[in-house]
Amino acid sequence: MTTLIYLMPTALFLEGLGLAAFLWALKNGQYDDLDGASWRVFDEGQGFSDDDSGAAERLEKASNAN
Repeated sequence: MTTLIYLMPTALFLEGLGLAAFLWALKNGQYDDLDGASWRVFDEGQGFSDDDSGAAERLEKASNAN
C-alpha cells in the first residue's frame, strides 16, 4: 500500500508530461499537414509542394515512365 504513495504522483507526473508534449505538438502545427508527408515520400527532388495542383499528374507520369 505504501508503494501507491510513490506510484500515484509518478503516474500523474508522467501523464502531465504526455499531455504537455501533445499540446506543444498541437500548438506548433505537427498535425496540420497529415497528407503532405505521404506525398513527400514520392518526391524525388522534382520540387512538389503541398499546394501544387499538378503534382498528382506529374507523379503518375513519372511512375508510368519507370
